[in-house]
This record gives sequence, C-alpha cells and structure tokens, in this order.
Amino acid sequence: MKTFIVVLLFLGFVGSSYSQKKNEKEEGKMDIINLPEIVIKRAGADFSVYVPDENPDQNVKRLEEKFIAYDLGKNYQGNEEFLLTMETKKGTLAATYNEKGKLIRVVENYKNVILPSQVIYSIYKNFPEWTIVNDKFLYTQTDGDIVKKQYNVKIKKNDDIRKLVVRPDGEIVKGL
Repeated sequence: MKTFIVVLLFLGFVGSSYSQKKNEKEEGKMDIINLPEIVIKRAGADFSVYVPDENPDQNVKRLEEKFIAYDLGKNYQGNEEFLLTMETKKGTLAATYNEKGKLIRVVENYKNVILPSQVIYSIYKNFPEWTIVNDKFLYTQTDGDIVKKQYNVKIKKNDDIRKLVVRPDGEIVKGL
C-alpha cells in the first residue's frame, strides 16, 4: 500500500511538471510594460499629460521624477509660454507650458546613459567586434504623445567610427 501511494505521488509530481508552460521568447526580445501617462496637474478644463520613459538609467529616472514632482505654481501667469529647464551632469529636460499652465512640449536630451539591453544586443549582433564609444538619448513629447525616442550611438572598430540611430526596441534606423 505504501509503495502504491508513493508511486501515485511520484506520477502526480511528474505530470504536473510537464504541464507547466515554458515561456519561450525570440532571441534578444524582452517583455515591455508600458507605463501609464501621468497627469501632472489640472489647469482648468485642460490636463497636463507627461509619459515618463522606461529608460534603465537611474539619472534619467531621477530627473523625470523631479520634473513630475515640480510644482509650477503661478510662475506661468502673465506669460504667453513658460519654459522650465532642469539639468543634471548627464542631460537636460526642457518643458514648455502655455498661458493656462498646460504642458505643451517636453524635450529630454541625455548623454552617456545606460543603454537598454535590446539596443546593446542589436548593435553587437549587427556590428560584431565593434565597441560603443558614446551615446545620446533623445526623447520628445508633444501634448502627451511621444514624437521622438531614439539613441544616437557612436561605435568604433580600430580607426573606423560609425554613427548609428537606434530605436529603444533595437531597430537600427540609420547607420547600417
């Protein structure tokens, strides 16, 4: 009887281990979770919408968090447009507000950031034996819509230097 129960338990464990799904992904692909838009402030009937980036670099995230937490107050009053700029050692964030205090446009420009793994994988897959010399990250939004999101990367092999434009998903737009 004991052996019968042990065999039944063994078969139960073996059967359940084969029933689990394996999460097979394409080579170099990662799941991307889109962050929701953030309403920074309500100005009358208008909403100021800002979509933070999912960049892995902590300097970029910190500056975006400071921007989200920034209270515009009454600084915009009396101006047709109001420009807010924030800077760190690695980059800048410039935001434009209209006369009602609504966020119109955000332009972010960073240099030498930590690149997403998909970008690194794509570069080294297409350019083996090349090294990444430096990079820039450009991120632009207008009225909460992402207009530009790209990495400008400079790569080097011996004395040969190339400039690439790469999207965050790893697609090389320019430079092949």
